[in-house]
Amino acid sequence: MLNGPSHNRRRKPNLLSRIVRRIIIGIYRLKGWKIEGGLPREHRKFVIAGAPHTSNWDFVFFIGATEAQGIHPSFMGKHTLFQGFMRNFMLDMGGIPIDRTKRANAVEQVAEEFARRDELALVIAAEGTRSTDGSWKSGFYNIAMAAGVPIVAAWVCNERRVLGFSEPMMPSGDYGEDLGRIAAFLRSHMPDYGRYKVLEAQAERIREEASNEGAASTN
Repeated sequence: MLNGPSHNRRRKPNLLSRIVRRIIIGIYRLKGWKIEGGLPREHRKFVIAGAPHTSNWDFVFFIGATEAQGIHPSFMGKHTLFQGFMRNFMLDMGGIPIDRTKRANAVEQVAEEFARRDELALVIAAEGTRSTDGSWKSGFYNIAMAAGVPIVAAWVCNERRVLGFSEPMMPSGDYGEDLGRIAAFLRSHMPDYGRYKVLEAQAERIREEASNEGAASTN
């Protein structure tokens, strides 16, 4: 099993985190969700880029799905949430505190966390917010690049209560091309889903912009 924070392994998870985790897994099972395409077994460190992010229930189902795969996922959170009695709870749930006041930015802080640990599966809602039209933020990609770890794309169909994961993909440095590969994978499972069409168009736009910039630099 991929575990939570390495500095947290010697301490038994606190009671609240154990209760919350059991509730989450119980809800996941009760709702009858199924998995198509499991998480990678050959990699011990990777970024899980999930979409769509349409409700707070997404977190519950992702936690349930990853737990069903034997993986204890991690997530990023503001460092102020890891204070007082909440500190151990947040760490036990897989939280990684991000201090925006530090000189190192969020990408650098998470890359350092990947370097410190033997195992880390970081879940990121790639769309950023629930109000997005389906476009993705580049944070997940920048983190994977900086940490030198593969990306696993995760798709969700709330209507069929099915979610799945792609094969691990090492980022090439060509964001538009890699985003296009992710969009193609997502659309192969939900071809008519509007947000995935937006993602595909975003990838194409990024590729075109990069191509135009390259052509301009040669003139």
